[in-house]
Order: sequence, then C-alpha cells, then structure tokens
Amino acid sequence: MSARKRKTSSNFKELYESINGVLARIKPKLIESAQTSCYSPSLCEDLHQIAALAQALTNQRSRANKDWISLADVLDREGVYLWNLSASIRECSDDDNRPAVFAALRLAGFRLIEAGLEQKPGIETLIHVLQLASKAGSSLSDAGSSDLATSVLGSAAKYEEALRNAQDPQHAHVQARVRATVMYYCSRMEAAFKEGNEGVANFMLHKATENVEYLTLLLSRERELLAAKILAIGKSLLKAGSHDVSNSGEARRAIDSVKWIQKAFAIVDHSESENAGSSELKRSILRSLARAYFLSSSDDPENLVRAEASLHELISSIDASVDHTKAEFQQLRWMRIAVLRKRKAAQNVIIDAFRSIIDHMDLSDVSISDILQELRTFGHDHALVSTIHHHCLLKILEVVDESTQQNVDRILLPLILHCAKDQTHAKAMDDVRAALTCLSDANFEITKISATACVTLLWQCGDRHYRARNWGEAADWFLAGTHPVFSIISPTSDSKCYRKAALCHIQQKEYAKASAVIRRCAHTEAATCYVLLLVAVHQGLEDEAIDAIRSMVIAPDFDRKMLMLATRLANESEMKALLLSALEALLDVVKIRQGPATDVEALTLIRCIIRLVLKLLAEPGPNRMTLIAVLVKHFLTATTLVARLDAKHIAPTILKDLSWLWRTAYNCAVQGCTEWANSEESVSQLFDTANQLLKVYLKSTLTDVDPEVHMFLLNASFAGVMGKVFSIRDGGSKAHSEQMERMQILSDNITACKKEISEVVNNVKSLQSDDFVRSSQFLRMLWIFETEMLCHLGEWDKLRNTIEEVVKSDTVALNTLEAIADTLWIEESCPVEVLFMALEAILHAALDHDLLSVEKFSRWLRATCTILLSKNTSADRLRAIGYVEQAITVMGEHSAETENQIYPMDERHWLLGTSYNAGVECLHSSLLDEAKRWFEVSTTICRFVLGGAKRAEKISETYSRLLTRCATDSRTS
Repeated sequence: MSARKRKTSSNFKELYESINGVLARIKPKLIESAQTSCYSPSLCEDLHQIAALAQALTNQRSRANKDWISLADVLDREGVYLWNLSASIRECSDDDNRPAVFAALRLAGFRLIEAGLEQKPGIETLIHVLQLASKAGSSLSDAGSSDLATSVLGSAAKYEEALRNAQDPQHAHVQARVRATVMYYCSRMEAAFKEGNEGVANFMLHKATENVEYLTLLLSRERELLAAKILAIGKSLLKAGSHDVSNSGEARRAIDSVKWIQKAFAIVDHSESENAGSSELKRSILRSLARAYFLSSSDDPENLVRAEASLHELISSIDASVDHTKAEFQQLRWMRIAVLRKRKAAQNVIIDAFRSIIDHMDLSDVSISDILQELRTFGHDHALVSTIHHHCLLKILEVVDESTQQNVDRILLPLILHCAKDQTHAKAMDDVRAALTCLSDANFEITKISATACVTLLWQCGDRHYRARNWGEAADWFLAGTHPVFSIISPTSDSKCYRKAALCHIQQKEYAKASAVIRRCAHTEAATCYVLLLVAVHQGLEDEAIDAIRSMVIAPDFDRKMLMLATRLANESEMKALLLSALEALLDVVKIRQGPATDVEALTLIRCIIRLVLKLLAEPGPNRMTLIAVLVKHFLTATTLVARLDAKHIAPTILKDLSWLWRTAYNCAVQGCTEWANSEESVSQLFDTANQLLKVYLKSTLTDVDPEVHMFLLNASFAGVMGKVFSIRDGGSKAHSEQMERMQILSDNITACKKEISEVVNNVKSLQSDDFVRSSQFLRMLWIFETEMLCHLGEWDKLRNTIEEVVKSDTVALNTLEAIADTLWIEESCPVEVLFMALEAILHAALDHDLLSVEKFSRWLRATCTILLSKNTSADRLRAIGYVEQAITVMGEHSAETENQIYPMDERHWLLGTSYNAGVECLHSSLLDEAKRWFEVSTTICRFVLGGAKRAEKISETYSRLLTRCATDSRTS
C-alpha cells in the first residue's frame, strides 16, 4: 500500500471516529431534550459538526471505497436515527430553538445517509436521497440557514441530475421519480425566493409546473403542498407590494403575485380531492388571487373582472358551507364590494353583493357600523343605499332580542337622513314609508325615545324644505311622521305632523288638500283649530272659520295670541262675521281676568265689536235678528263693565267711552224703531242700556252738560218702557207665569221712569218749555201703560194711586183719564170702585176745565151714573142725580152749538128714561124726596127731547097718580 492510500484511509477513519465521538456526546442530550422539550443551542453546533464531518467523509468515499463499505451501514443507520428523531421534535416541541434543531437534525441525518450511500446508487436510492435533500434544504431555509440550505440543495441538484439520467426501462419508478423531482424544484424555489433570488425562484416554479402530466402523478396532498408553497410566495409578493408607498409599485408586485397564485390555483383546480383541506386551500388561493387581481387592476383594468369572477366562485362555494358566517368569509364579501365599486359595476350587482354580506353577518355594533361606513362611499347612489338599508332592517327584524331596538335605531335614522338627500323626492318618500312599514308589518314596537328621534328628524327634513319653499315636499316629510309605527307618541305627534303638513299646503295654495289633512286631527287642540281657521278663511268658508274659533277658545292649550292672529286674519280677509266672532272670543278671554285695567280693555273691544255689528247690520242678509241679539248682548256687557268701574269710582276715566256707548246705543235703538221688525224687546233693551250708561255719564262728568242730554235720558227711559209694553202685548206663546213676571218688571220700570222724569223736571233748571211739554206727555203715556200693567197684574190698590196721581197732576190729563177709563172698562176683573174713580175723575176734569167734547161727556156720564145707580144706595143715587143735573146744564149750554157739539139725542133719551125710572123706584120705596128730585129732573130733560111737552105732562100725571096711590096705601096700612 502506498503512502497516499494509507493517509486517505487514516483520514477516513479519523472522520468516522470524530462522527462517532460527536454522536456519542449528543445522543444523551437529544434524548433528554426530547423528554423535556427543551433544546440547547449547542445541539445545533454539534449537529452541524456531524454534518460537516459526514460531508467530508462523503467527499473521501471514492478514495476509500473498501474502508467505506464496512462503515456504510453504520453511517446510514445513524443518519436514519437522526432523521427520525427530527420528526418527533417537529411534532411535539414548542421551544424557540426547535426550528433550528429540527433543521440541524435533518441536515446531519441527510449528510450521514449520503455518506453511507453506495458508489453507484440505484434509482430508488436516488429518489429517496433526493427527497431527503429537498426536505433538509427546505428545513434549513425555513430556519434561516440559507448557506447550509444552498449547500444541501446543491447536493440535491446532483442527485436530481443523476435521477434524470437514470434508466427505468420498465417505467416502474415514474411516479416516484416525478414526486421527488417536483419536491426538489419546490424546495429550490422556496429557498431561492427567501434569499431574494426571484429569477431562480421563477425558474424553479416553471420547472415544477411546466409538465401537467407530471403534476397528475403527484399525490393529492403533494399537489396541495406544492400549491400551498406557491401560494405562500404569491402572498409574500402581494404583501411586499402593499408596503410599497407608490401605487405603481404595489400594482407591479401584485401583477407578479398573480402569476404565482394562478399557478397555485391551476394545481389545485386539477386536483380531484374534495376533502376539507383541499377546499380550504382553494378558497385561500381564490381569496389571494382576487386580492392580487384587485391590486394589480391599476396596471391591468381587466384584472378587475378577473377579481370579480374569482370572488364570485369563491363566495358561491362558501355560501353553501356550514361556517359561512366566518369573519374571513365576510372579508371576501367585502372584497367583492371593493372590486365592484372600483370597476363601477351595475347597481343590481352591487346590491346583491351587499345582500350577501348582510345575509351572512352576525348582527353586532361592528358589523352594522361596517355596513353604514361602506354605504357612505355610495352616497351618490341613493337607490342603492336605500335598498341596502331596507334589507339590513329586514335582517335585523328576523330575530327580535334585546339588541334589536338599538340595531333598528342605527339603521333607521341613517336611512331617513340619506333619503333626505335624495334629489328624487317621490323615491325618497317611498323608501322612508317602506322602511317604516316593514317595522309595522313585523309588529315591532319602537321605544318612545326612538320614535321621538325619528319624528324629530322627519320634522327637520320637512322644515328644511319649508324654508326652501318646497311646500309639497315639506308636507310629505311631515306626513311621514304620522306612520302607525310612531303610535307610541301619538296623538300629540300626529296632530303636529298634520298641522305642519296642512300649513305647507296652505302655502302652496292647495287649500282642499290642507283641509283634508287637518281634518284628520282631533279638534281638541287650539293649534289644530287655528289651522282649520286658516284653511276655512282661504277657502272662503266663513261659517267653518267661525266654528274653528269657537273650538279654539275652549281648547286646553288655547293661547290668547292665537285670537289676536285670528282677528288680524279676519280683518285682512274682510270677513266681518268672522272678525266679529274673533273679537267676541277675545272679549271672553279678556273678561276672565279681573281688574279695572281689564275692564277698560274689554270696553275697547266692545266698541270695536259694536262698530262691526253695525256694519254687518247695514248689509243685506238673513241674519239680521241674530246680529241684533249680538248687538244688544254687547251693550249689556258694556253696561255691566261700566257699572263695575263706577262702583270703583273709575268711571270718570272712561268718559269718552261712556259718551260713545250711550249715544251709539240710543241711535241704534232709534234706528231699530223704524227698521227692525219684530224687535220691540231688543229696541227696548237698547234704550234701557242708553239710559243706564247716560246716568253714569251724567254722574261722572265734571262739567255742565247740555240740557238736551237730560232729555235724551228721559227719551231713552220712556222709549225703553214703551218697547217693553209693545213686547208684552205681543207676548205670543209665552207662558202665563213668564208674562206675569215681565209685567211686574215693567210696572217697576214705569215707576222708575216716572221718578226719573220728575227728578229731571224738578232739578234741571235749564229745560226749555218744549222739554216740559214732552215730559208731561211721557208721564201721561206712562200712566196709561201703568194702568194696563196693573190691570193685568190685578194690583187695584196701586191703580187707585195711579188715578189719584193723574188727578193731582199739574197738567190736565183728560185724555189720559179717558185712556185709563177705556182700559178699566174692558177689564172684566176691574173693581167697580176703581172704574168709577176713573170715570168720576174724567167727569170732574171735563166739568172743571171744559176740555171734553159733549159727546164724550155724555158717554162717560152715562157710565158713571150707571155705576152709581147699580150700587142703589141713597148717597150714590144723590151723586147720580147731581151728575144728571150737570148734564142738564151742559145740554142747556150747548143747545145752540154746532151739530158736533150737541148733546147726543140717544143720551138725552137715556137720561130721561133713567131719571123717570129712578123716580118711580124711589117712590115705590117711599123715598119721596128722592123721587121728587128724579121726577123733576126727568121733567126738565123733557125740554131737550122731541115731544118733550107731552112727555112732561105724562110724567107729571104719572108722578101725581103714584103720589096718590102711595098716600092711600099709607093710610090703609
């Protein structure tokens, strides 16, 4: 043996011994580390040393073939041991040094196995060693030992070449050869990419995937592993692009990644495996591919379509899976939205994409926030945003729980806000109504706070349109607030909505619509009544406007300012009846408050009302009687207020009002006398009002007044009484008790009126003669009226006083007495004494003052004598004889007068017959003196009748004969 061979053999043995020495040293450590799962960094050094020694041993193997043969089995066995030990470390250890130890074990194992190979290994051995080299290279690359990985993969390249050149005539190892070769290419690809050598990585990718037939020979898990490794590189490229600050750099890296990910997808797509791992890998590839397409679309717009197709295929697969709601799946759906938005896809496509997200999402604050945030980017497409809001709302309502209310609020309010921005008003309102209707259809009751927030938002939208003078649009927004879903805050909210909508229609001059809307409100709120008033005024419906005012003032939320506005509106629209109603209502409001200042305000209002009523009375119309009643009512109110102020000694401060009121009342009453038919009582009340106001005026004035004013006082007082008399005479169907009460009041009024006349006549020194005459006339009429009332009341004692008052008056009142007598004469219940008293007063007045016509005198005398004779007392007969003797005197005085003044012949005959008969009766009653006077009177009357002489003779004869008979009868008895 030569010296060189001896030296080689010696080196070989030394290397072998060194390997054994290191193995002996680390095996206990490896066993201990495997038990404790704790690996020391020194293990890596020892293992690397073994690998280096084994590699050196391999290099010297050809020169020490004989020595090697004896040691090959030991090296192979030790290499297999270390390789198998790495598997346990990979599965069990969580130590930070595990990847390095794992890679070191594989490196050492591979090098030992390599050192134990025969000089010319067979095809199976080459396949096995190539697989080990590929795996060891990958492990070292994963552990960051790129130099060692390069060295191992360099060795693997030699085995790949040897395998490629190895003969396999029977093709028994085709599949195994392909599997080992592809694994080698994959390992080289990974290592090159990690080293930053993308050219080599791309070359190895090409080598690994260029032959489709080779890929079909791989096992499913091997194809999946290959695809996963290619996908990982594609993802790395994609991730590196996302860190590029420029969009162009990102797009370029994304385009690079597309090639890798497409290769991965092609590998998986040809796989027939349908296991969960394969499906998951395919989804991951499609997900990354879609993202790569999306990011690269800046350089290649067609990639957007490819991204959409990828996502569509991916999402179709995951929608059918059990865990279709996983967060990562939702990310895919969101990615589809981004793709569709970027390529400006059709609206219906984007809507379907959103629906897919909503249908598969778990309802939470985050998920709903994501939806709302994404919809903001589509703010220009109102139809899309509204549709998605509505679909999301339906999703929320599918399961009602404690979070539903909050979720509904988060969708409903933004929906309303978005619809408010829609330029197509009709579409916006349809969307709002559809959303609200879906809530009501689901029988979902929103809280009061939520309902208030929604209605407030709707009002704000309506107010914005109102300020912009978009009246119709504003009305629709307000009416949206009346949806049944807001019933929890009805009816107050509904009324406000209807009122706001009605006001919009009024502004648009659509009064019929306004009327239809406001009539849907309950008329128990003053604000509603005011809007009803506005609508009625604009429609010219004065009666409805008046009804609205009447309802408004009795509403609990009535405000005085509303009446002020109503008054102004009525005045501007020239609706006098409406203005009257408004002023009256305002007056009622004012009267509620007590105090002198309020009373003065009320008087001012009354003056306005009276002026307005007088204007209305001047116009033709069928409601005259109603207006008259209104006029009287307000004058009476004024009288009450004035009396109240007078009691507080404040009347002097309102002299101007007083003057206007009494004069107006007086003038109205005078006008009513000639123009107001069947209004006696009203006219009378006006005169009474004028009288009462004038009294306060006279009492309060500090200066002398015109005497004419006092006469106005008397005129008003007298006219008031006279009107009441006429009213009572035309009592109609009034009950007897009511009529009697009215008569009693009138009797008292007459007494008061007489007293006023007397006071004025006696106290006012500046009266003219005509004033005295008029006062006397008033008194005479009052006596007559008083007689009439007292007769109806049956108060005969008072009537006697009245007659005595007439008789004692300074002014001869014969015609008054005649009227009194006429009244008493036809009154069947009148006592004879009372009637006689009147008749006697007439006769005395006629005889004393020669004021009565002869004819009337004869009639009253006849009546008086009839009454006296009917009493049949000596005194009454003597008085009757006296009146007859007065009649004879009158007949004698008027025997030569004109025909009209001649004593009526029938009365003469009556006097003659009555005197004669009275004498006969007295004679039969042995009242000779009375009989004598009666016969003498009758004989005297005979001078004034035709055939009087014969009649006188006959009376004398009869008188004589009766005297004789009476004497005879007296003696006989």
